[in-house]
Amino acid sequence: MRRVLIGLLVTVVAGCSAPAAPASSSLSLGSASHASAVQSSSSAVAAAAAAQRTATITSIRTTDATKGVITVVGTLSPAPAKSTRVPLHQWIPSQKRWQEIAHGYSSGSRVTITTVQPGSVRTYRIAIGPQAPYAAAISPMISFKHYVWRGMFKKGLVRAGGAGQPSFTVVPPKEGPRRAEADLMANQGGYVWGEVDTTGCRYSRNWLGNLTDGLVRVSLHNPTTALTSLRMAQETEGWLNYDINGVTRLRLQVTDIRSGYGPYVSIDSLLLCTN
Repeated sequence: MRRVLIGLLVTVVAGCSAPAAPASSSLSLGSASHASAVQSSSSAVAAAAAAQRTATITSIRTTDATKGVITVVGTLSPAPAKSTRVPLHQWIPSQKRWQEIAHGYSSGSRVTITTVQPGSVRTYRIAIGPQAPYAAAISPMISFKHYVWRGMFKKGLVRAGGAGQPSFTVVPPKEGPRRAEADLMANQGGYVWGEVDTTGCRYSRNWLGNLTDGLVRVSLHNPTTALTSLRMAQETEGWLNYDINGVTRLRLQVTDIRSGYGPYVSIDSLLLCTN
C-alpha cells in the first residue's frame, strides 16, 4: 500500500511540472528583437540627419565701389572647427564652371570673405569641406550686381559732334589710364558733345573745370533730352552728378553762353557700372 501511494505521488508531481512555453512567448521575444532593430535603425537615421551641415550666404554687398571690394558674410551650422577655411565660388558662364575667387576663415558659426572684382553681374556660393562627422556643404546660389566706378571713356566714345569746330578729345591711355579725362572745345557761340554707352550703369559723376574766358553751360542728355545742367562762370570748378539708372546712352555737352574765344572745359568723369 505504501508503495502504491509513493507511486501516485510521483505521478502527481510529474504531472504538475512546468508546461512548455506557449507560442505567444516566442512571438513576444520576436517582437522585442524587431523593436530593438527598428530603434537602432531610427537612431542611425537620426544620427545621419544630425550630421548634416548647412552653409548660407546671409549678406553680399559692395563695400568699396572705387576699389571694387565685395564683402560676403555667411553662416555655417553647426559651427565648424575654429578657423576652418571656407571658399567663395563664382560661376563663370563662358566656361560653365565654378571658380574659387577668395576664401575666409570661420569664427564660430560665421565667416566673412572679401574679394576685389571688376564690375559684374555674377552668381556666388560658399562651400565647406567634410569635417567628421559632417559631410561637405554648399550654400544655395545667390546672384549679385557689383557696381564699381570706372572712367566714362573706358569703352570709348560712341559718337561726338556739335557746332563751331567742336573738339571732344579724350586724354590718351598713357597720360590718363583711368580713361576718365577729356577736353571739350568749340568756337565762340558754338557747342560740343560726346556720347558713351551707359548700359549697366546707374550713376554719373563729373568734375568740371571751366577754362573759358566767359560763361558756359555743361549738361547731361539722354541722349538728346536734357537731364541736368550747370552754368559755370569763367575759370571756375564744379560738379555735375546724376542718377542715370535705365539710361543706355549718355551725352555730355558744353555750350557757349558768353565768351570771347569759345567754350573750353576739362572734365574728369566716372560712371558707376556693372561692366
